[in-house]
Amino acid sequence: MKKNKTQKPRPKKRKKRPSRTRRTLKLICLVTVLLTASLAGYLFYLSTEIDKRFSGRRWSIPSKVFSDTTILYPGQEIHKVSLEKKLRNLGYRNVNYKPREKGEIRFLKNTWELFLNDLQVPHTNRKGFPLLLTFKGNHIHSILNLQTQKPIPLFELEPELLMLFFGPEREQRRLISIKEIPGHTIQAVLAAEDNRFYEHFGMDPLSILRALYVNLRHGDIRQGGSTITQQLAKNYFLVPERTFTRKIKEVFLAVTMEFTLAKDEIIEIYLNEIYLGQKGSISINGIGEASRFYFGKHPGRLTLDEGAVLAGLIRAPNLYSPYADKERCTLRRNTVLKAMNKLGWISQEQMAKAISKPVRPSGYESYRKQAPYFVDYVSSQLSSLYPAEALSSLGLSIYTTLDTEVQRAAEAALVRGLKRLGPFDAGQEPNTKPQGALLVIQPKTGYILAMVGGREYGESQFNRLTQARRQPGSAFKPFVFLTGLDHFTPATRFSNEAKTYRIEGKPWNPKNYSPIPDKEVTMRTALAKSINLATVDLAIKAGLDRVVETALSFGFSSRFTPSPSLALGSFEVIPLELACAYCAFAADGSLPQPLSVKDVMDEKGKSMERRYMTVRKVTTPAKAFIMTSMLQSAVLEGTGRGLKALGIDFPVAGKTGTTNDLKDAWFVGYTPELLTLVWVGFDHAKPLPGSASDVALPIWADLMKEVKQHLSGGWFVMPPGVVGKEICIESGQLALPSKCPQRRREFFLEENAPKEYCTLHADYDPMERLIKGVKNLIRNF
Repeated sequence: MKKNKTQKPRPKKRKKRPSRTRRTLKLICLVTVLLTASLAGYLFYLSTEIDKRFSGRRWSIPSKVFSDTTILYPGQEIHKVSLEKKLRNLGYRNVNYKPREKGEIRFLKNTWELFLNDLQVPHTNRKGFPLLLTFKGNHIHSILNLQTQKPIPLFELEPELLMLFFGPEREQRRLISIKEIPGHTIQAVLAAEDNRFYEHFGMDPLSILRALYVNLRHGDIRQGGSTITQQLAKNYFLVPERTFTRKIKEVFLAVTMEFTLAKDEIIEIYLNEIYLGQKGSISINGIGEASRFYFGKHPGRLTLDEGAVLAGLIRAPNLYSPYADKERCTLRRNTVLKAMNKLGWISQEQMAKAISKPVRPSGYESYRKQAPYFVDYVSSQLSSLYPAEALSSLGLSIYTTLDTEVQRAAEAALVRGLKRLGPFDAGQEPNTKPQGALLVIQPKTGYILAMVGGREYGESQFNRLTQARRQPGSAFKPFVFLTGLDHFTPATRFSNEAKTYRIEGKPWNPKNYSPIPDKEVTMRTALAKSINLATVDLAIKAGLDRVVETALSFGFSSRFTPSPSLALGSFEVIPLELACAYCAFAADGSLPQPLSVKDVMDEKGKSMERRYMTVRKVTTPAKAFIMTSMLQSAVLEGTGRGLKALGIDFPVAGKTGTTNDLKDAWFVGYTPELLTLVWVGFDHAKPLPGSASDVALPIWADLMKEVKQHLSGGWFVMPPGVVGKEICIESGQLALPSKCPQRRREFFLEENAPKEYCTLHADYDPMERLIKGVKNLIRNF
């Protein structure tokens, strides 16, 4: 029997393990997929951010506040020095040849040749043209359009920039399209910064290698390898730090930007973005703003050499600025021109001609907010419509009513007037110096032409015209006399005798500012000579409650109480409200709403807000005319009679006001065209060194002599409802020409005019009176 052999179990087959190489490859593939996915996700994220950033508002553009335009016409009286200052502020450049470009002017003896800038304001879009202004003395004699060789009846000068609503960056720029920029200026920028811009994909390896070679050869950083797209990515999305991580982000952003945006779009954004210098504390950004800052012109008019200057600034604006170092700027410009020639973009002849030209910047004045009290007032008016963030970013154009010539004259007149009050230390506290305020307004429209709220805005931003409340004193009296016109006439006589009145149980004894011997005075005389006792008598007889009603109807926000002291202006008023109330006398009884803003336009020129003048009737044209007539007497015969000695040779109506202890001095005076209010006093109510006639009146006269171009010299026309009669001053009745010794022409409301002839002098014999007079003289002798 065979013995079975025991079979050995077969060993199991081992599974072959993947080799190390294959595992590594798989890992690499996985990592690559993950990195690619991450990179794709990151690039998609960047693309989304770029699209979001550039599809909306690309820059915060500060809104601009402009003055009103200035109209000039033949026959107009002008102040040449003031007009020259205005033209300089508008950027007109004085040249010694016949003006060839917009913004150039040549001053000759009796003629000015100027090439007007374009005018783009609400309702007007006019291209600039050359004209000839001829003068005869202080008047414009003729205006000739040099293009058509025809005389023109008038022209408008563009508005002045008053202020910019800056954001925290304080950047100033004017956005322009690439189509507005000359081709040579774009080529200059490319030659200076990135000559292969239209060939690379956002980063340029050749430029990086070339920059690396140059920097190694010189042992320091002479060139950068960043493309224009990289520079734009850095400025828009990254913080200014020198790290490897930031550089990588910059490359990714640049490449993504190239796939997202067209080349022309990238260069346009870049030319609007780049930093190109400093104007005081203001950053100059973009070619549009820089061309005006350095050369005073629109970028479309830049010459080859000027474009090369701006291109050369990009590397180091404050180092190569023509305002900092003209020689260094010239060398840098020439370097750019040579690079353009080397690239074949300009010929040898063009290069040589451009290099031969000197660098001539237009000059500039550091940014300064003009008419600061007025601009603050405008800001407060706009705050209900636009938040501060909108004003600092939306690029609005805000057109106002301000006349810069009147404003500058007002500021100067106030400074001179306050200096006349005596010397004050520069380091003295503002509230210990005499202060003043001055407002010029068109009475029929309410347009504010000038606003000065204090002696020095830098010391105190408190606007004494709109924020202060001061006692008006006698400047309030016209509203008492207006109330009296319902029952009395300018010829009515009132008591000038001292009386005691009771106010809240206490005796009150008003007094005249200076002795007046007459026991009675007419209504006209009482207002003209500001006689307190007669004014209080009138207020009591007219009714104190009715005086309060009159004052409130004229727009005062003060709380009045019907007490006898009301007649003498013992309460406080806001000066702006007082000025507007007087406007009704000069505007046929219509009270205007003070207007500072006319139009608000968006950055594309579309109207967003338009303000129209608003008026309401508060009295009749007849009463307003009679009040103006009596206020003219105040200037001719009363407390304002000093105007003639101060050089005022045109008709004026107005009223002074001086409060108790000389703490406030006022003069409100007007013509048919302008109303001007002057207030002088101390913030802490310290007495002034004189009355309103000594303190406020000279400031008013000083200003009005400087703004005669706004005055016609005419006077108010008597409206229906008023009659003029010759009366006897003593009786107030119709005068007997051969018998009444004192006569004058007086104005009356038609219904209140006297109908009877004088009974006081009915039996008057002029010869008998003459004999008596001679006898009295002999007796006295």
